[in-house]
Amino acid sequence: MTKPSQVILLIEDSRHHQFIFRYLRTVGLEPRAMRIVRSPSGAGSAEQWVREQFAIEVGEYRGRHAKTKLIVVIDADTHTVHQRLRQLDQALQEAGITLIRDTEEIARLVPKRNIETWILCLNDVPVDEATDYKRPRNDWTELIRTAAVTLYGWSRSNTAVPPSCVESLQFGIQELRKAGL
Repeated sequence: MTKPSQVILLIEDSRHHQFIFRYLRTVGLEPRAMRIVRSPSGAGSAEQWVREQFAIEVGEYRGRHAKTKLIVVIDADTHTVHQRLRQLDQALQEAGITLIRDTEEIARLVPKRNIETWILCLNDVPVDEATDYKRPRNDWTELIRTAAVTLYGWSRSNTAVPPSCVESLQFGIQELRKAGL
């Protein structure tokens, strides 16, 4: 991987931040190379905020001359991954911005139901994508740490993911590979 001068992270909340930050540190990126754009807490729907910011950040990504990558993390919640991707595409269309091209280093990570599903799955905990795993736990920090390392291993090219990997995470791994991460 050629290291980018900047990775733009468009995220919903602190758990998204912790997870993707840990993953990027495992990849070898320094914190100064990350620009974090996070939904303001208490300002309504974080998912809606990410969708509204998406076109702005795609414009920022496309406007930079330096090597840049964009990662957006948005929970599918009760929608499907493809419904959430269509909503992101719609946000671009409404802003008059060209849809994402396969050649762009943009990763759209859409955990179904939420990021906690991925964190548990990456820690070899049996999960499904219908259950809400967001309940309070006192071990999320450690689970995120090990999940980031596992994601790093699973996202390397030519690495087969285990059958226990949920479908939305399989899609996310493909997105990370496409973005060169």
